[in-house]
Amino acid sequence: MTEISLSTRLSTFLRSFIIQGSWNYRTMIGGGFAFAILPVLRELFEGPRLDEAVRRHAEHFNAHPYLAGLALGATARLEADGAEPELMLRFKSAIKGPLGGMGDALMWAAWLPTTVLIGLVAHFAGASPWMCVLLFLIPYNAGHVALRLWGFGTGLRWGHDVGRVLRGAALGNLAELVSRGGVVLLGMLAGFLCVAGARGGPIELLWTTLMAVAFTAGLILGERAWRPAALLAVGTVVCVLMVAAR
Repeated sequence: MTEISLSTRLSTFLRSFIIQGSWNYRTMIGGGFAFAILPVLRELFEGPRLDEAVRRHAEHFNAHPYLAGLALGATARLEADGAEPELMLRFKSAIKGPLGGMGDALMWAAWLPTTVLIGLVAHFAGASPWMCVLLFLIPYNAGHVALRLWGFGTGLRWGHDVGRVLRGAALGNLAELVSRGGVVLLGMLAGFLCVAGARGGPIELLWTTLMAVAFTAGLILGERAWRPAALLAVGTVVCVLMVAAR
């Protein structure tokens, strides 16, 4: 087993941030994958063998860009271990689907909307514009960089066995947890919108009380609380709108 140098690993990881730079309909992020893994290939091969290695990694590959580093790290480990090209091809073909689905569910459907809602809630709570922007940018970028670091490091460590680690990572459960936090923030945002212009009045107090009661009921009763909580929320919104229209 050949050890990949620290400088090569760092260069490969940094290149993974622009893995979509040559995206196209034929190879998807295959060109970016080959560009990102190039430092590893240069360290391991030279001459015709280097050219052959670059060509095989420039073929079609697609995955979520934030989780593509997991495949990148694992493939780098396979190359360093001297794995057969056919094995690497089968590995990349098998892992690209799960990486795409998990990444979309965690980042695009959960993390991005939730961090956007943090900024929006802060805005309607009276925070300054710059603070709202930072409350979105800092959590969002911290999350995706952490995911990239975890994926690349895990791939480098486990190589072909990374699929087993990926199944045990429970990224689907994490996506669900983040989504639940986003739902809470969405409820807070709806409350702020309903009481806009009535700060300090009975409407704001009513909505704040409702939010606290619904949140507590959800924590205690779980999914059983969704129907009465939804009915109560809709009824309160209707009452608030009727009062505001007078």
